[in-house]
Formats: sequence, structure tokens, C-alpha cells
Amino acid sequence: MNKPLILVVEDDPSVQNLITTTLKAHDYHYLAASNGQSAILEASSHNPDVVLLDLGLPDLDGVEIIKKIRTWSNMPIIVISARSEDTDKIEALDAGADDYLTKPFSVEELLARLRVTQRRLLMMQSETSSEASVFVNGQLRIDYAAGCAFLDGEELHLTPIEYKLLCLLSRNVGKVLTHTFITKSIWGSNWDSYIASLRVFMATLRKKIESKPGSPQYIQTHIGVGYRMVKV
Repeated sequence: MNKPLILVVEDDPSVQNLITTTLKAHDYHYLAASNGQSAILEASSHNPDVVLLDLGLPDLDGVEIIKKIRTWSNMPIIVISARSEDTDKIEALDAGADDYLTKPFSVEELLARLRVTQRRLLMMQSETSSEASVFVNGQLRIDYAAGCAFLDGEELHLTPIEYKLLCLLSRNVGKVLTHTFITKSIWGSNWDSYIASLRVFMATLRKKIESKPGSPQYIQTHIGVGYRMVKV
């Protein structure tokens, strides 16, 4: 599998050097930018496979960069930031980031996040964009065209909301979806009542697809942030 091209956006020279040295040591191809304007130029000119993005840049806030990139590309964006509050993570993920790594971080964790993203890229490349495609994850299979899902070959009896949730998570497998993103996608609103409903529907969905709902295999909870479908 070819190593992806990675754009490193970091204004701290020592952190940028740590990341690029790590990438080079593991045979990754990379570009580097030290501010927001350069990051947008590099992203639009070279179309990297993955962006590693610091939020605290001298000219533009990283969240604004995410929003700009999302107007023309779905390239995976992994935020690497000293901002550790849930509100900061949620804002970045809602803007379109795929993952969030808090400083200080270990190079092993960074490489692990990249491997997960690389697997997701490979999977995205192998999938067709047709709604008639079938999603398969372990023993879970979703036939988007037929509007039904199966587990271990047996059809799941899902409510319309449960099915919509399952499809939304499957189409973003490996990516953390925030409560706000999910409720807006399913109900068109992020009112507190819908967030409470989301928890209820997620619990009933898990009972139907997880052999051990207390130790879920398919849907992972990110407390205070949202949910992620794990690639089995």
C-alpha cells in the first residue's frame, strides 16, 4: 500500500520538526506549512491525502481552515492541538475534522491515527459512490439500495430512525460524528430534546447490532462529543 501524502500545518518549529522527522523515518511523503494561508495554498495545489492541522496558527484559526478546505475537498483532517476542552474538540469536529489529537502527544499515537486514516482512505477508494453499493463491516451488512441491514446474514428489524443512524455512521466509518452533526443530519436540529432522543435511539440500535451492548464492537461512544463506527 502506497504511503499517503501528508500536509503538516504547524507554526511551532520544534513540533513541526518532530512530526516531519517522524513521517520521514516511516517513509511518509509530506509537505509543511507554518501558517493558515500557506496551508490553504498547499492543500489546494497538491491535494494531499491527509492534513495534520494545528489550530493555533498566527494568521488564521485552524477551525476556519477546516471550513475552507471542506468547501472543496473531503480530504481527512487530523487536528493536533493544545486545546483540550470538549468544546474545542466539538467545534473542530463539527467544522469537518476527522480526528483530534491533543498535545502533548506520543509519536506512536500519531502513527496509529495515521494508520487508521490510511485504512479508511483505502476503503473509501474501493467503495463506489453509487447508492446501490453495499456496505460491509464484519458481520454487519447494509444494502443502501434495498434499504435494509443484516447481521450474521439475518435481516435486522430497525425503525426508520435507527436505520438512518446506522447509515449515517456507516458512511462515515472511522470518523467521530458529534451530537450536533448527527441530530442535524437526522432531525434537522440540534435541540437538547433531540440529543436526548439520540441517546435513546443509539441504545436501542446497539441492542440490535451488538452482541454485548455494554462492550460495543461496532459503535464507539466518545463521551461528551459523539459517536464513531469502528471498522471491524
